[in-house]
Amino acid sequence: QVQLVQSGGGVVQPGGSLRLSCAASGSIFSPSVMGWSRQAPGKQRELVATITSGGTTNYAYFVKGRFTISRDNVNNTVHLQMNNLKPEDTAIYYCNIRRAIYLQPDSWGQGTQVTVSS
Repeated sequence: QVQLVQSGGGVVQPGGSLRLSCAASGSIFSPSVMGWSRQAPGKQRELVATITSGGTTNYAYFVKGRFTISRDNVNNTVHLQMNNLKPEDTAIYYCNIRRAIYLQPDSWGQGTQVTVSS
């Protein structure tokens, strides 16, 4: 099984930036798709961004142009750079890993709170 440990997050004003990181360990499979999802209070969890082992990225329309996902295959880490944050980005963010984009994630991180507020 793959273990995912997240870091980063916190409180930021609208227009600010935050960076989330996620480190994978254990029985890491390859190829893989790593990604970030989020869940706001009272809402369903939604996919934010994904990145394949080869570096192909996909973004949800509501973060495109503001968020950037990247990964380091040597160190088995994935990052989410979040710029121009909006109050509606407030949520718990979860990293995840799956074997293919059309499959459900095999593992989830512990979750990190991101709060955007003035």
